[in-house]
Amino acid sequence: MAELDDDLSTSTAMVIDGNPTSRAILVGQLRDFGVGTVVQCSRLADARRQLEYRVFDVVLCELHFDNDRASSGQVLLDDLRRNQLLPFSTVFIMVTGEATYAKVAEAAESALDGYLLKPHSSGQLGDRLHAARKRKISLQEIFSAIESEEFDRAADLCMQRFESRGLFWLYAARVGAELMLRTGKYAQAQTLYEAVAVAKTLPWAKLGVARSMLDAGQAQPASSTLENLISEDPSYVDAYEVLGRAQFELGRFDRALANYKMASDLTPASISRLQNLGLMTYYSGDRVEAEKILDKTTRLGLDSKMFDCQTLVLLAFARFESGDRKGLQRCCDDFARVLEKNPGVKRLQRLSAVVEALSLMQAHQLAKALDLVRSMCNTVREPDFDFEAASNLVSLVAQLAHKAIQLDEVDQMLEALAMRFCASRALSELLAGAAQVHEPYAERVRSAHVRVLKLTEQAMSLSLGGDPRAAVQSLIELGASSLNSKLIETAQAVLNRYASKINDAKPLQDAVQELRARFLKTNPRPSLGEQKRQAGGLLLRVASPAKPAAD
Repeated sequence: MAELDDDLSTSTAMVIDGNPTSRAILVGQLRDFGVGTVVQCSRLADARRQLEYRVFDVVLCELHFDNDRASSGQVLLDDLRRNQLLPFSTVFIMVTGEATYAKVAEAAESALDGYLLKPHSSGQLGDRLHAARKRKISLQEIFSAIESEEFDRAADLCMQRFESRGLFWLYAARVGAELMLRTGKYAQAQTLYEAVAVAKTLPWAKLGVARSMLDAGQAQPASSTLENLISEDPSYVDAYEVLGRAQFELGRFDRALANYKMASDLTPASISRLQNLGLMTYYSGDRVEAEKILDKTTRLGLDSKMFDCQTLVLLAFARFESGDRKGLQRCCDDFARVLEKNPGVKRLQRLSAVVEALSLMQAHQLAKALDLVRSMCNTVREPDFDFEAASNLVSLVAQLAHKAIQLDEVDQMLEALAMRFCASRALSELLAGAAQVHEPYAERVRSAHVRVLKLTEQAMSLSLGGDPRAAVQSLIELGASSLNSKLIETAQAVLNRYASKINDAKPLQDAVQELRARFLKTNPRPSLGEQKRQAGGLLLRVASPAKPAAD
């Protein structure tokens, strides 16, 4: 292990504290330790902006701010970690006058490098810094492997540390389990989380077990595990958020909404959680309340990297439905700012086009609006056309139909889109909800889901009847024509189970893999907005997203 270098002359630090006296003491102590550059912030909003665009070696942050009772240092830290905006190399130490905060620090072990109780001495701060930097050095080999995208090697190093109970073995176990989740090794991750829970009862380990189940498609047992965890610790915010996700995937939107609301209420200044609440409220059909939450989210987080622009799209839909011309124009102006800062991002351009179409419709420029919607209809079979794009397009054509404007292309487009994305009850209900203002379209979406289920059952009956090859062939043909993930993945499942009974399995496997590679790149499971780090997960900064393990 590399030795700890005590020379801090080239280091940069940030002190975040609303009290000028406390802030001055911390700044002075850091300078006494030899820290080269120390930046001061009295407000969390200013600190957030700095931390989003600049890397610091050390951050000292007060937990509570008298001038900002809705937020806290913990909320800032959670949001930065959740959205991968705080590098592993940064030492983040929370400063607090609460003697009970040690419990919070233990529960948030992965995100917090240390805590400092007031009043503190210079020596105590030095000890915290030294211990935090020691952990960074101790785990350097693991994170170097991650940065080099050697994920299997990094996971092996974590397992070695865990099994030997070496220095920082709990942290290494959590990193290893997170790597397994990211690479699709859900069963291995669950086993590791369970081993940690047995070795030392920790909320994050139990939450990890539930996340592993959820990522493996076992939403029902994950939901039960999370409910038990919440009964043990009703204040564990991440558990509510993950439970909301589990119930969302089960199609229990009312329960999902209640849990997202609980998570947001516990951390009212969290952009990510407020955003989830707004999106869930919108998809649940309460457009009036959704508009209030989405507007608050936009005002709070538009300039933050944590902000997801699907929020702005749904806000535009809500304002279009309520006839708020000025509000819709603000959405257009906000999107113009976003595109100016992020030129060339295809997803943002696609979302912006939806808002532009709404604006044209409100301004009665129907010819231009129809041309824009037609161009979207022509993209529904492209490989990168995802569920988000599908729900937005369905909402657009439903708004047109509600105003008695019918496009010739809509019937064909809606059929292709519904057959492609109605892969589960949850997805189907979300898509039907997008067409809420025009019920005939919503019913067509639901009927497509019924047809997908019948097609799957008919193919599976061939397998049960002793002809698995015919079942796979049928599912491949249906999957190729519809691009439906359920049909394609069912073909893969039948192949996995009956490969030994199918003589020419190789060509069938190749056909399935080609479909999966082309059309299942995006997550086929229901999601709210763009997927970031899941609640309860651990920050792993890598050059590119980890690829799921091969079947």
